[in-house]
Amino acid sequence: MSKQMTEMLKGTLEGVVLAVLSERPAYGYEITAWLRDQGFEDIAEGTIYALLVRIEQRRLVDVEKVPSEKGPPRKVFTLNQQGRVTLNDFWTNWDFLAQRLEALHRQQLRSQSNAGAEPKEGSK
Repeated sequence: MSKQMTEMLKGTLEGVVLAVLSERPAYGYEITAWLRDQGFEDIAEGTIYALLVRIEQRRLVDVEKVPSEKGPPRKVFTLNQQGRVTLNDFWTNWDFLAQRLEALHRQQLRSQSNAGAEPKEGSK
């Protein structure tokens, strides 16, 4: 993963994790595995665990300790009402940025296309 992609992902990872948790409760490894299945192979488990600690501290999730067959109990995270509000804000911001970035991208492509076109006869 490129440095630019890593930086962009850092800015959106919280919203992505909240979106995953809006679908179903999950523990850290499940979230990491899902992200890897979606093509984010370079996501470190530690990154997800640190993010889960932050969203737990901000009270965006409810946490339940569930016994594990292997080792200590697992923390299962469930998105709560405050987390849903935060997720809705994330999607509002995402839509705003995505629309503007897409418009900018289309404008750039048109400019590049026009720069490569030969002038029409009779125009200067």
